[in-house]
Amino acid sequence: MAITSANQLELLQTAEAVAREKMIDPSLVIEAMEDSLARAAKSRYGSEMDIRVSIDRKTGNARFTRVRTVVADDEVENYQAQLTVEQARPYLADPQIGDVIVDEVPPVELGRIAAQSAKQVILQKVREAERDRQYEEFKDRRGTIINGIVKREEYGNIIVDVGRGEAILRRNEKIGRESYRPNDRIRAYVKDVRRETRGPQIFLSRTDPQFMAELFKMEVPEIYDGVIEIKAVARDPGSRAKIAVISYDNSIDPVGACVGMRGSRVQAVVGELQGEKIDIIPWNEDQATFLVNALQPAEVAKVVIDEDAPRIEVVVPDEQLSLAIGRRGQNVRLASQLTGLDIDILTEEEESKRRQAEFAARTQLFVDSLDLDEFFAQLLVAEGFTNLEEVAYVDLDELLAIEGVDDATAEELQARARDYLEAANRKALENARALGVEDSLIEFDGLSPQMVEALAKDGIKTLEDFATCADWELAGGWTTVDGQRVKDDGLLEPFDVSLEEAQTMIMTARVQLGWVDPAELETTDEDEADQAGSTEGAGA
Repeated sequence: MAITSANQLELLQTAEAVAREKMIDPSLVIEAMEDSLARAAKSRYGSEMDIRVSIDRKTGNARFTRVRTVVADDEVENYQAQLTVEQARPYLADPQIGDVIVDEVPPVELGRIAAQSAKQVILQKVREAERDRQYEEFKDRRGTIINGIVKREEYGNIIVDVGRGEAILRRNEKIGRESYRPNDRIRAYVKDVRRETRGPQIFLSRTDPQFMAELFKMEVPEIYDGVIEIKAVARDPGSRAKIAVISYDNSIDPVGACVGMRGSRVQAVVGELQGEKIDIIPWNEDQATFLVNALQPAEVAKVVIDEDAPRIEVVVPDEQLSLAIGRRGQNVRLASQLTGLDIDILTEEEESKRRQAEFAARTQLFVDSLDLDEFFAQLLVAEGFTNLEEVAYVDLDELLAIEGVDDATAEELQARARDYLEAANRKALENARALGVEDSLIEFDGLSPQMVEALAKDGIKTLEDFATCADWELAGGWTTVDGQRVKDDGLLEPFDVSLEEAQTMIMTARVQLGWVDPAELETTDEDEADQAGSTEGAGA
């Protein structure tokens, strides 16, 4: 193949034909041709030369040029593509570093091997352009529903033709045991679009909770218009789902709008989801109210929210327990996903027994430690006192508010409580020292003698030992093992040390030991605060 006037126009025609077939810009094909011709010219004139080719977009004329760059004397590495200022003087009147000298060279004739190589370069460039075009087209469709036609099945994964590309529906993203045959129409959620070496990969899902949310957006005009908002979605694909909605127009019932006339709207979604039962729940800002709604159809007697506890307790009538939990725990699991809360469900009888046990345990604590009779100890518990610290250091007026307690009795109660706590502290400190705890840990601010004793029993005896701990080792936490949530007991969890408090103490210990620079710590805190602020601003 020689670049002559006879085939100059043929270059343009070929470029346009390939561009039309692949639906890409013709200029990209011409650039690929220029690159392939330049490679062929280098094989003729020498690979060290900087040979460039430009094809006129109107005439198809290919111009071959050799480019040389002016560089400093000590920077010449390639004598075929670089020259010094002195060497450039015959070509330029006043050569400067960075100037380029462009000389036209004769066009080359492509032999069989060179032509084959040029063809491979062009095909590669065209493939890359096609991949870029597909990625640009589909990247903005992430998070939407797409319609396609099933092409084939590979190892349980469905390959879907989505127009100008192929997408994959993995077998774990299919609902239940649904199966498809070639040429079946399919509707799915675009979960992700990634640029990979073999081309853009479009990952579909029919189990993602947002698939159901997008289906409702298509079926319910009020959601599409923004009058009704979907606040949360939880699914057990193919079986049951819960969706929380809120209306910003007082005249529109969000649940009724999603259900539709005679259930037409929700049934359209149910049909697409292979008969998945859907509970539509009104969203509420109040955490307890929303939780009660989320556990429908079960009735809730009481919600117990403890700010310090990681889980929320829900009390239901005895006959409602199985309904609240659901088959294989489905109802409470979906409610937990919907609300983002860890839920413990108790019957009224179980809660009553537990409260009685707690009442008895606290009563016995006051009887044993404060040398009180049972009636007076019960009176303290009934007034809300749960531990000795509260009795010892509470404002005196709170004790005087108890019926039958005068100044002398209140002061005596506090004196007994403080004496007991001081004796317990001395004993814990003695035990800690006997276990070999160093003063650096004993004197660390924030650790009580009982905490130090608990740490010592687990082998933590120095400030260095303490600084190497993880926050969850101190405060406790939850991990998932084989799909089940497992509780990790923290060393300081019995002392109500929160995860944030554990983090603060550990970082303070590291600063004291010189492991962490306080200035860096402040910078990190400021960055986190700025990030939180920008996130809130974006949300608003």
